Amino acid sequence: MDEDAEAVARLRATAHPLRLRILSLLTGEAMSAAEVARALGTTHANASYHLRVLHDVGKLVVEGEERIRGGVAKRYRYDATREVADRGPAVEDRIAFARANAAEVERRLLDAAPGAGTSSDLETWVSPQTWRRAVDLLHEASRLLHAEALPAGTPDTVHVSATHTAFTMAGGLTGEASRWNPDPEEPS
Repeated sequence: MDEDAEAVARLRATAHPLRLRILSLLTGEAMSAAEVARALGTTHANASYHLRVLHDVGKLVVEGEERIRGGVAKRYRYDATREVADRGPAVEDRIAFARANAAEVERRLLDAAPGAGTSSDLETWVSPQTWRRAVDLLHEASRLLHAEALPAGTPDTVHVSATHTAFTMAGGLTGEASRWNPDPEEPS
């Protein structure tokens, strides 16, 4: 499979609300299909299917295996440090991902607690330097939250939701002049 086809497959695999929930859940701890099913209120077969889809496109790693009633249960984990920016997917695939993401954000908002939070929506024009700095900060926040994720329900923790989508629009600079490139000093 070529690089663009792999990027499209990864994006399509995550363009499903349950799979987005699975990725979030498996950020804090490795879990088996049975544990994912219980945590998300779905069937074992459904959880197992979605875990396989995410694993097959490289979104999940098998962190271990355990013997259960004569069988072997894989324990999956989402390792966000392995993520790379998808640059090739067609706009239709990115829209499918955005729709699945919007449905997941709506589900989370229905469970939002009162208190501090932030939300922003903006379409504007900025310098390439400002754009690159903003994307660096978004990546830094995402890396921090993924790296510090703990198992669901851990005492003395805050249950949070963080979603961001940022991209350049048509009508301004394009190509290398507008492209975000990670800081080579930072781990990707």
